[in-house]
Amino acid sequence: MKDQRPRVGVVGLGAMGLGMARSLRTAGYDVAVHDLRPDVAAGFAREGGTAFPSPGELAAVVDVLVGVVVDSVQTEQVLFGAEGAAGRLRPGAVFVMCSTVEPAWSAELGSRLAESGLLYLDAPVSGGAVRAAAGELTMMTSGPPEAYALAGPVLEAMSATVHRLGDEAGLASKVKVVNQLLAGVHIAAAAEAMALGIKAGIPAGTLYEVITRSAGSSWMFENRMAHVLAGDYTPLSAVDIFVKDLGIVLDSARPERFPLPLAATAHQMFLQAAASGLGGEDDSAVIKIFPGIDLPKPEDG
Repeated sequence: MKDQRPRVGVVGLGAMGLGMARSLRTAGYDVAVHDLRPDVAAGFAREGGTAFPSPGELAAVVDVLVGVVVDSVQTEQVLFGAEGAAGRLRPGAVFVMCSTVEPAWSAELGSRLAESGLLYLDAPVSGGAVRAAAGELTMMTSGPPEAYALAGPVLEAMSATVHRLGDEAGLASKVKVVNQLLAGVHIAAAAEAMALGIKAGIPAGTLYEVITRSAGSSWMFENRMAHVLAGDYTPLSAVDIFVKDLGIVLDSARPERFPLPLAATAHQMFLQAAASGLGGEDDSAVIKIFPGIDLPKPEDG
């Protein structure tokens, strides 16, 4: 019954978090939210949720708190800042961390929360804003059975697939690192391929049609190069996100003395885009680093 479900809070209503909060509400959960942009939180409240002015005030009334902020720094602020959630969550409550972070930091966070009697799920997500809104994300998760017992149905409501990767915090973030390596390299390769075709005089639409029906295609080529065709670089996932994420990939491999030549090259491409003032644009804008190409323009009207 609805009143037996845990009350859920979501901190961070960006492209992913807002969709996740909406999918939880659609699934029948009583959802409370906080965002640094009060107007965004208030907009969600008008749709049927409840907005709180700080993470701590939100944490005091929920059983499961889902963090969907950018990185470990923001997660630290959510939990341990001046109005943080960690001190207000009831013992036995679950914090579900959905950001892409350093695996070692995630493991340490699990230990810190356990000292306060709180449960933790390392739970980065993949799938993009559209799948988030539809409740069809892929979730990579790890944590203790007690956390799944309370938060498991919440995870299911936000996703198409929940991968349970073990009891230890940090395991899920390790898998997300591998995913982000592939995602970043695929976007960079797709941009390079599209740029080469345009430079060679092939109409971008024709190239897109052929490649998406050929062996060289990828999900990222089909998805991100559609943004290039539309001339629309509205950030669904920004260039700066892959500057961060591929940085985490490289940092995670360095202690193992493990070479990542493709990830390193892709990281430099996103860094170049960010240094050119494109950091806030959609990650497909990495194609703009290539000289001498005439990219498609937004359609009129």
